Amino acid sequence: MNLFEQAMKKNLAMAAPLATRMRPRTLDEFEEQHGVAGPGTLLRRLIEEDNISSAIFFGPPGTGKTTLASIIAGMTRAHFETINAVMAGVGDIKRVVEESRERLALYNQKTILFIDEIHRFNRTQQDALLPFVENGQIIMIGSTTENPMFAVSRPLLSRSQLYRFEPLSDEAVRRILTRALLDEERGLAGYRAEVAGEALDHLAAVANGDARAALNALELAVLATPPGEDGIRRISLAAAEEAVQKRVLKYDRTDEHYDVISAFIKSMRGSDPHATLYWLARMIYAGEDPEFICRRIMIHAAEDVGLADPNALVVAAAAAQAVERVGLPEARIILAEAALYIAAAPKSNSVMKGIDAALKAVEKERAEPVPPHLRGTGYKGAATLGHGMGYKYPHDYPGHYVSQEYLPPNMAGKRFYQPSENGLEKEIKKKMAERRLTPL
Repeated sequence: MNLFEQAMKKNLAMAAPLATRMRPRTLDEFEEQHGVAGPGTLLRRLIEEDNISSAIFFGPPGTGKTTLASIIAGMTRAHFETINAVMAGVGDIKRVVEESRERLALYNQKTILFIDEIHRFNRTQQDALLPFVENGQIIMIGSTTENPMFAVSRPLLSRSQLYRFEPLSDEAVRRILTRALLDEERGLAGYRAEVAGEALDHLAAVANGDARAALNALELAVLATPPGEDGIRRISLAAAEEAVQKRVLKYDRTDEHYDVISAFIKSMRGSDPHATLYWLARMIYAGEDPEFICRRIMIHAAEDVGLADPNALVVAAAAAQAVERVGLPEARIILAEAALYIAAAPKSNSVMKGIDAALKAVEKERAEPVPPHLRGTGYKGAATLGHGMGYKYPHDYPGHYVSQEYLPPNMAGKRFYQPSENGLEKEIKKKMAERRLTPL
């Protein structure tokens, strides 16, 4: 590399965002993720012994996946190749494979292929990699912000080690920001910035464990703050708040989408109104489809409240209609009202258990003909066939009830619905016991 190329490379590096410039260069600089690459961990030993195998790094943005890959690149004797799945195609994979074959044959040198955003590869592209990962010609490291169980093909998953990266703690993000402020080579020391402690705390807190977001916000705050007469840029809390006006919140459609809705449903089922509102707010804040939230509330009303409080389904259905007519942001109040009603309602899953038991009986048992006394009589000639003969019309009896068998002979005596002791079902259970339809 000549002097011009060296100067060009240096200028490009300094033009990169602060988050890129401040990436750790060694394992010792690598913040947190001790469970992934801390001293004594499997991955750490494999990296230090230059014996890494194919792996998938997954976790939220700004937690060090690409950074760790670049550290591996600097420590390995293998040839390190990087492609971004957004821009790469099968042709790029073929090129890497062909070059790796020549490299292995001529120089006995391995090839590590780092695929950033591997979830962007479709199944055909992932399958194109499979034979070469399987035979060891390519050591693949894929990074993804999505759940690999959804984003990566099963065959490729089975040939890779999975490493989960957790969001950084606020303390770790704060240390990273402080290091950037003091770094003269790659950081912001040249700007002579003094950042108030509360401003640093704010940047670390709203980053939500994303070091990249925190560093980029810090850089924006420093660049946007003019120096005082003494040449010092003083970054106040107000400047920090202006630099990052909204908390960074990761919410994709394959991982958090299911995890957060699961937490929301379990909070309603667990009758915790505070947690119910929190998870609902997480979904609203992240832009979840209100129609999807309404569907889950209606399902939960029937599944986990049921006849303990039949009004729960009425409220849920009314809320769904109101949300459709009103729209956000006001719809947040309607969603909250329905969710809180269900969280506070008595719980019973007897309806769900009852229909599932009946469906199982239909699936497993012989489907006997409808008993003659229950057959339809609304057409000419039905009586000639004996349909309806022996049927007892309940309204002709005291209390509008009469005991008779409504199940086919092979199902007689089966009890599918077993009401709970909660809410209205306590009364239903009592009435059924009086009619000898269920044990007390």
